Amino acid sequence: MKKNIGVFDSGFGGVSTLRGIVKELPEYNYIYLGDNARAPYGTRSQKIIYDFSHQAANFLFENNCQLVIFACNTASSKALRGIQIKVVDKIYPENRVLGVLIPAAEETVKKTRNKRVGVIATEGSVNSMAFVRELKTIDREIKVYQKATPLLVPLVESGEYSSDIGSIILQNYLKDLLKKNIDTLVLGCTHYGILESKIRKIIGPNINIISDKRVVPKKLKNYLFRHPEIESKLGKSRIIKFYTTDLTEKFTKLGSKFFGKKIEAKKVSL
Repeated sequence: MKKNIGVFDSGFGGVSTLRGIVKELPEYNYIYLGDNARAPYGTRSQKIIYDFSHQAANFLFENNCQLVIFACNTASSKALRGIQIKVVDKIYPENRVLGVLIPAAEETVKKTRNKRVGVIATEGSVNSMAFVRELKTIDREIKVYQKATPLLVPLVESGEYSSDIGSIILQNYLKDLLKKNIDTLVLGCTHYGILESKIRKIIGPNINIISDKRVVPKKLKNYLFRHPEIESKLGKSRIIKFYTTDLTEKFTKLGSKFFGKKIEAKKVSL
């Protein structure tokens, strides 16, 4: 039986990442899982984030996913390595789980000119120092200025991201980073890609924006090219299935908006 590519996020944000992946790689079969019932992850303890991520990975593996993308930056920063060691290596050695931090870091180092980088992310991602660690692993001279932005995920999840209050919240979060003379801004949460046009209006045209929805699809394409032993096992029937832990009218409405066309989802328990 041919395998699927799984995409996991704590909520809606990863749907926009999946949209970019499907646009770049339309031929494969995909399963999307959003843990909306327990979002956001950003303020939770590392143990809880690991437990939730473990449950999500198991669900996707049990649903025939050969490769799983942790589109959630918080899960990538606080749970991914543990999942790779304790779950993949020991239980599913032929499968793979990939995160979004390293692709974002690689693209950031490529884009920055003055080596002054801003990162907006959840509290969990900021406190983990994962973005700082990955960026400095590639280039020790890079200066990284982080800003925890805990109100942004609820703003997106509530559907209020296009409101005036959304612009005010963003301006307050970004003003300190702009004072640091950054030339590149990392959107360190998949939800934030939904806010990119508002962010661009605030920061102006000259600052690079690094967003998962553009970076991850290209990196995944390259990964599959470099790993034909995985690519050859993937189904190519263009089937996309959506699952959520909290199936609501809002999930269908916002998920469809983020994906660019109407989606149908099933409710699951993890």
